[in-house]
Amino acid sequence: MTAIRARTPAELRRSRRPRGHSCWDHLYAAPLWPLHGANLGTLARTCDAVGACLALPRFPWVPEALARGNTLRRPLCVHWTGDPLGWLARQREGGAHIVGVELADEAVRLADLPAARRRTVMVLGHEQQGIPPEALDLLDTCVEIPMIGTGASLNVAVAGSLALYRLAGLL
Repeated sequence: MTAIRARTPAELRRSRRPRGHSCWDHLYAAPLWPLHGANLGTLARTCDAVGACLALPRFPWVPEALARGNTLRRPLCVHWTGDPLGWLARQREGGAHIVGVELADEAVRLADLPAARRRTVMVLGHEQQGIPPEALDLLDTCVEIPMIGTGASLNVAVAGSLALYRLAGLL
């Protein structure tokens, strides 16, 4: 029987890029109505892992929460949005494919979501109310993460991480 051997930290360092990625302007995680700062740090770490940028509104508490949650100790690729709806409309006008993570009748299952082949913005809503109704009209598609438990949804960091890995073509 073959023994499983975990790679050492030195082996992992050699196989990965030595510094953070620059802005590739391809894939964005956009939690435009954040509620909990801890989730921003977790989502930032996923962005680094898949080569995505983070798009955030500059609410008074967001920069500090992001700085506190950045466990990578490196600068992140963050795009500050200003007005979330205006920013989202400009991204769509600029040709980005806008994907919302939302429970909707028209949503595709996460397993059926294709990898991003053009500039894509993945929109995440408020943790209690979801994506605001006025923003739903700006979405090109919705993705739903199937659940069989009793909870109504996953938190923003978990839902965003799953969708980012799928959009990056890593799942």
